[in-house]
Amino acid sequence: MATVKKSTSKSVQAKASKAPAQNSKPIGFVGLGIMGSAMSSNMVKAGFKVCGFDPLPAARKSFRAQGGVVCKDAAEVASSVDVIVFSLPNPDALMSTSRAVALRARKGLVVIETSTFDVEDKMAARAVLAARGVVMLDCPLSGTGAQARLKDLTVYSSGPAKVVQQLKPVFEGFSKANYYLGEFGNGMKMKLMANLLVAIHNVSTAEALLFGKRLGIAPDLAVKVLADGAGGSRMLDVRGPVMAQESWDDATMKVSIWQKDMKLINAALAATKTPAPLFTATEAIYNAALGAGHGDHDTAAVYDVLRRMCGG
Repeated sequence: MATVKKSTSKSVQAKASKAPAQNSKPIGFVGLGIMGSAMSSNMVKAGFKVCGFDPLPAARKSFRAQGGVVCKDAAEVASSVDVIVFSLPNPDALMSTSRAVALRARKGLVVIETSTFDVEDKMAARAVLAARGVVMLDCPLSGTGAQARLKDLTVYSSGPAKVVQQLKPVFEGFSKANYYLGEFGNGMKMKLMANLLVAIHNVSTAEALLFGKRLGIAPDLAVKVLADGAGGSRMLDVRGPVMAQESWDDATMKVSIWQKDMKLINAALAATKTPAPLFTATEAIYNAALGAGHGDHDTAAVYDVLRRMCGG
């Protein structure tokens, strides 16, 4: 059984009160989307020199504005740093990026892979990198894009324990906590468990807030009161306000991307022959959100799906 070890960073408030000390070794980021941009921004604030690349010009422009050093491609990032954080959209991007990084990797390079992919896809990328002496860690994240901006992320790290321990300052630069879970791939196993709960809690939050509204309780008041009681959850804290304000246009996890995570959970449930009736019940709601045009919206839009089901 894997040993779980937790290391927590200092509070964001405490760090904000001090001028960040300059960290000597630069850190690389490949993938500067919702999660990558938030993490890299926090690394800059923590005093790291951060080099990064994203194929989208807008992402590169935003990264430069926050103090990052833009590289022309992933290979240039690999030639400039000793540690690279991957935050990528799909397995194809993971493989192509791994090949590019392997071509120009510095000796001793470590890749922190934070995306949510099938373990087999991560293992294939790890093999490409290992052939050139690069160590990859499987380190998916628990938290939304909004949480990432506040450094309110939990890392599920797996891979060589010594390497994970050496990178403690890096993890502390963009997360609140890091749990070491043992051999490569255990991070993703924990991530699937976490996402199963997120899927359920997100829909249950929408149900409760809609129920309250139909009882005459304003959603914003419901969020405040419920969060302080036994019915509270992180999804109520994070997505409850989005549902109350109907501000799901500003996505921190798009419904269309969430479908990828749902498929991974389903595959793992089938492989382990695990019954999950509550998770299964949420699938129709997320599918309906796609059908209702919420593909590019935050998953908080499940509130709108339930509201339409009752005609208002």
